[in-house]
Amino acid sequence: MGTEPGLRSYLTDIDHVGLAVRDLDEAVERYRSAFGIEPVHREHIASDGVNEALFQVGGSFIQLLAPTGPETPVGRYLEKRGEGVHHVGYRVSDLPGTIEALRAAEVPLIDHQPRPGSRGTMVAFVHPKGFRGVLVELVQGPLPGSLPS
Repeated sequence: MGTEPGLRSYLTDIDHVGLAVRDLDEAVERYRSAFGIEPVHREHIASDGVNEALFQVGGSFIQLLAPTGPETPVGRYLEKRGEGVHHVGYRVSDLPGTIEALRAAEVPLIDHQPRPGSRGTMVAFVHPKGFRGVLVELVQGPLPGSLPS
C-alpha cells in the first residue's frame, strides 16, 4: 500500500486530536457537562499563539485549542474553516528519525526540526498536503499520567 519501509515503526499511538475552538472556557464547559470529564491539563503556548485544555480519554487526549489572536495559525484556521478538527497528533518513538524518514519519503514538512510542545513534549508538524489534507503533529515526550503540574 505504498508504506515506506521502517516508517510505521516510529508511530506508537494516537497522542491527541486537536480541536480549534473560539472560546476555550465555553468549550471546556461543553465537554465537562456532556461527557462528565475534567481537563487534566491547561497551558498557554505563546510560541503557537494558543491556549489549550486537555481531556484524557484512555491513553490519548482531546486537545481544545483557542487562539490568542486572529493572526495566529489557529486564529486564521478558525476564520477560514470555523470550529472543528484542526489536527491529529501521533505519538512517535524517535522524533528526529521520523522527521528524517518523512523527508526521505518526500512528505512536505512544516517543521524540519523538533521544537517544544505542550506538557514538556517535543513536536513537529507535517503539512496537510502530505496526508490527504490532514495536518499531522508528531509528538515525542511525556506519556499520559506524567503531566506537569
